[in-house]
Order: sequence, then C-alpha cells, then structure tokens
Amino acid sequence: MPFVITSPCESEKNASCTEVCPVDCIEEGKDMFFIDPEVCIECGACEPVCPVEAIYDEEEVPENEQAYIELNRSFF
Repeated sequence: MPFVITSPCESEKNASCTEVCPVDCIEEGKDMFFIDPEVCIECGACEPVCPVEAIYDEEEVPENEQAYIELNRSFF
C-alpha cells in the first residue's frame, strides 16, 4: 500500500484528497476516508492537500499510527 490515511482524518473527514486523486482510489468510510491499495498508483497527489496531514507513504507512517496500515487494507 503506497499511501495510508491515519487518525487525524477521523475528526476532520475532509474530502480534498478525493478531489485530486487521478484514479479515484480514496473511498469514504463511516468515520474517515481510506485508500485502496490495489488501485493507488503512488502519485502522491493526496498527501499535500490533506488539511490535517493524515496521509503518509506507508514507509513513513508514524509508529503510533501503524494500526492504520491494516485498517486501510481491511476496509477493502
């Protein structure tokens, strides 16, 4: 999974990331958005537009947010 959406999205749930994704790999869940690892092309367009800095490259997800890697995978 190239990019992961983490906990700050839960309280914000801003859709800016969905508007810039060229492959529509970001889907809305009940409490936050999720990135489909099978569709994401690793373009990085979503990361800089997130107003709460909730999106990370999988390799850069902070240790305290690691659970969100599996949460994004399991959503799909």
